[in-house]
Amino acid sequence: MKFLSVLLFVFVQLSSKGQTSPKRYTKVPGGYLMVLRQGDVLIGQLESLMRQENIPSANFTGMGFAEVEFGFFNSRTRKYKSKKIKAGEIASMHGSLAWQDGKPSVHAHGVLSNNKFKTRGGHILSAIVGTGSLEIMIHVHDKRLERKKDEVLGANVLDLDK
Repeated sequence: MKFLSVLLFVFVQLSSKGQTSPKRYTKVPGGYLMVLRQGDVLIGQLESLMRQENIPSANFTGMGFAEVEFGFFNSRTRKYKSKKIKAGEIASMHGSLAWQDGKPSVHAHGVLSNNKFKTRGGHILSAIVGTGSLEIMIHVHDKRLERKKDEVLGANVLDLDK
């Protein structure tokens, strides 16, 4: 089985030589429409968009196919309990884009459904687009928002005082 996976990887690499990758986003009224494809990393693509387009802050919604690692924040231990879901359909995803220490900061939550229509959800720690695509509408704000560590909560929180 591993041999077949390696063979498929080599075939895809060789057959894609000279091809340009499809465009990942386009500007639309109020923000951007992003369409990610199989293998794309959700958080990395959103961070890249923020840097390339100098987005001050935004909120986003999305839907599509992905492998997701969800987290549930334990306020006592200040750590996430995580669970990876191999393949499913993101039925709903919402989040915010801000900055923290000069770097993009993505905060996302979602609900994932499997082929038996059972759902799981929570904080999205990571997500890789599965078969199909992941469509995301990014609504840009005109004010730059920063995230700060709230020591009482033990979590990063949007700072509205600036």
